[in-house]
Amino acid sequence: MQLKQAIDSANKLFLQNDVPSPRLNAELLMMFVLDRDRAHLYAHPERELTHDEESRYAEVTTERTRGCPTQYITGHQEFWGLDLIVSPAVLIPRPETEHAVETVLEVVKEYYREHPRKIRIVDVGTGSGCIALALASELTQAEIHACDISEEALEVARINSIRLGLGERVGFRKSDLLAAYAGETFDFVVSNPPYVGESEADKVQRQVKEFEPKVAVFSGHEGMDIYRRLIPQASAALRPSGWFVTEIGFSAEEKVKQLLDGWSDVRTTADLQGIPRVIAARKNLVSG
Repeated sequence: MQLKQAIDSANKLFLQNDVPSPRLNAELLMMFVLDRDRAHLYAHPERELTHDEESRYAEVTTERTRGCPTQYITGHQEFWGLDLIVSPAVLIPRPETEHAVETVLEVVKEYYREHPRKIRIVDVGTGSGCIALALASELTQAEIHACDISEEALEVARINSIRLGLGERVGFRKSDLLAAYAGETFDFVVSNPPYVGESEADKVQRQVKEFEPKVAVFSGHEGMDIYRRLIPQASAALRPSGWFVTEIGFSAEEKVKQLLDGWSDVRTTADLQGIPRVIAARKNLVSG
């Protein structure tokens, strides 16, 4: 079978099975099987696939059809221009989470003008390490820490830090939220916590519900359990005038803001569709 024929066939199969972005998925999986870039696919549409290539492509398209995310099949996902290893132990990094990185970078500039010192940042629930490693790649003078309750997720994050040459820039620790940092203080606490309510499970995409780690997706009946625990812990861990930055779920903006009563300079960042995606709040000088 020719390369283009195989991709067209996979695209049709994905369309029939309601796989999102069917053409993109078909191409990404072919790139994975051939270990080639997209330019190769378009430059050689009539290339005859070998028996092994055709067989392997059939295997991975079948996996994708049954719902397994392409990123788990290929083992890779790009985030903030970084090539990250991903596995079913971690949530797949989403482009929307880059808004959390952008927000931290914007606020750091303001904060550093007032506090020109080495800034300490902790990423809570780091998963693949995407936020911590993106910040480490940008803030070369900052001291960055990252934690997760899952040892399997931390192993993925550590591997990513080493692959990206950032192994000495980020300290990883197993922790239930900030429990393992008792007595330590930070300038920034950042997190992309689980925020889907169990009551909304039927609205979640199949690949998320069946393949991604539930501990990284769901947070109690309403999706607010982690926020209720994390915000007081962040207040206790932050230095006066330090910042808490968190990704939020759809329609959660007002609920999260209520939990931030007593904080100052609360601001929201929307994604490209205008949906509130990130909330940042500053700890007051006296109390948070």
